[in-house]
Amino acid sequence: MISFPNAKINLGLHITAKRKDGYHDIESCMYPIPLLDALEMVIDTKKTTFTTTGLEVPGDSKDNLILKAYQLLKKDFPNLPHLAIHLHKNIPMGAGLGGGSADAAFALNLMNNLFDLILDDFFLEEYAAQLGSDCAFFIENTPKIARGRGELLETVELDLKGTHLVLINPGIHIGTKEAYAGVTPAAAKVKLEEVLADKSRWRNELVNDFEASIFPNHPEIVSIKEKLYENGAYYAAMSGSGSSVFGLFDEKPRQIGWDKSYFQVEELL
Repeated sequence: MISFPNAKINLGLHITAKRKDGYHDIESCMYPIPLLDALEMVIDTKKTTFTTTGLEVPGDSKDNLILKAYQLLKKDFPNLPHLAIHLHKNIPMGAGLGGGSADAAFALNLMNNLFDLILDDFFLEEYAAQLGSDCAFFIENTPKIARGRGELLETVELDLKGTHLVLINPGIHIGTKEAYAGVTPAAAKVKLEEVLADKSRWRNELVNDFEASIFPNHPEIVSIKEKLYENGAYYAAMSGSGSSVFGLFDEKPRQIGWDKSYFQVEELL
């Protein structure tokens, strides 16, 4: 059985509070985009294996969220059979696009279907939230306002169908410590739902708080955002904690001369 985990972008991202558990409370609109990995699972009679192709996946495979999703389900369903799992990685990692979280959530959905567990979305989101802050979003995989660590989700009426997306990742690694270093948590100055309802307000009021922390140290990321606006984007921003930057266009943009080393995608939403 195969599925295609997709990435997301953040439309606004406010860091609203530092939590006692060491995490931060956020407020953001997460929106799915058609940049895809490929995930295959086949029942195996001997042992559970995990292989990858495509972009290199760093770290020990035992720590991959897909295998953690399998082990999480196996605690409650001990008779789950072994699996041969293969991931073709296409979504850049550590890029603010939620690729690892998507892989984990899609793994839960795949196993739910493959093993006829009949778990509804509520329970799948509960499992997903145990794996990572963004994972629960990808269970329903529709536009959501995310709060708390990112696991508290509320449906938002937002349709970007027909919008042209240009996504650029310059390959700059932004660590969690660096991303939060220059952020002072505070309540959002505007109501996110109201800003989302009026696209004329997006450029000035739909803010990613991480930009204030990251841009001073990475002028290359700033220049990507500026170039997207120069070429006609009605909105451009860094996604998540970066370093990916996206632009949204009403019309198909003309060819933009990006550095060939950048990971770049142009899609119609």
